[in-house]
Amino acid sequence: MIDVMKMFKARMYMKRNEPFLYSWHAYVGYELDLFRAFDRPMSKFDVADALSLDDDLLEQWIMVGLSIGHLKEAGRGRYKIANAWKLPKPKGDNSSGVLLKEMMELHIPTLLQYPEMMREKKRSHFDEEKHAPTVAETSRLLEVLAMPKMSKKIRENHFKTVLDIGCGEAGYIKKLAERFPDTQFKGIEISPAVAEKAEEMTASIENVEIENTDLWHYQPAQPVDMVMLNNVIHYIDLEERQALFSELASWLNDGGILSVVTPIAGRVDDPPFANVFNSFFSSFDNLYRLPTREELAEWGEEAGLKMLGIRTVIKEGSWYIVQYAK
Repeated sequence: MIDVMKMFKARMYMKRNEPFLYSWHAYVGYELDLFRAFDRPMSKFDVADALSLDDDLLEQWIMVGLSIGHLKEAGRGRYKIANAWKLPKPKGDNSSGVLLKEMMELHIPTLLQYPEMMREKKRSHFDEEKHAPTVAETSRLLEVLAMPKMSKKIRENHFKTVLDIGCGEAGYIKKLAERFPDTQFKGIEISPAVAEKAEEMTASIENVEIENTDLWHYQPAQPVDMVMLNNVIHYIDLEERQALFSELASWLNDGGILSVVTPIAGRVDDPPFANVFNSFFSSFDNLYRLPTREELAEWGEEAGLKMLGIRTVIKEGSWYIVQYAK
């Protein structure tokens, strides 16, 4: 009876992990551009030769793809993608594949270190330089979903000045500046290399200014209509977050908006990934746990701001946009 229960549990965990195969297969296809290669009927030999890949490993990837429905047989030893709408687009096309890449190369390896970290009571160190390109791509995908909510506030309130804290490569303000040519946008970025890239990306846009500076050493010349804080809170120490909100509130004109994009710590009734995401951030000695809804409300209230609402950007990833009015 004990052996039967052991086998039952083993089968149960195998069954629960079956969805991982879909993510793994999609990640490999995205990373090696295999879905583009099999966009039309192709043999494994032609694809392996064209992309300089291992024949046997490619064959195993094809077999998994056939069994889960990502690929289908096309006759004469050839294969073709099936249900393309389920698969990530190729790289460089605002592909959802970048989320798979971040999950497979950053999130899952970090979470697998949990036993060692717990035993040794230590944290990993987030290598920003190594993972910056992938994180930047993920941020660009978030921009597409969060942008309309920012645009709406600028349009409705006829804002003339917008400040982006930690602007990265200027993805948000570049698009917003092109949409609102009569509004002045400024981005501040602590990384010299990233700030230089932001300057290159916005060089032809007259209503954008980029400054390489530390948030804590910056003071605007005059109050602004809108301050954006996108994907920054998890870099801020827990003890400094209230001070940050109070400082940003002091930079706003009366009637101005503080717009924050951030993951939020999950509740019991949230999607499981929301809670796992917080475990990921807590795994690093230079990143910090996610804010709760209650903390976001408290920080805004203490800063003299009125919370306008918390809206979903990507529910499964626990990403939200939180906006406040002064």
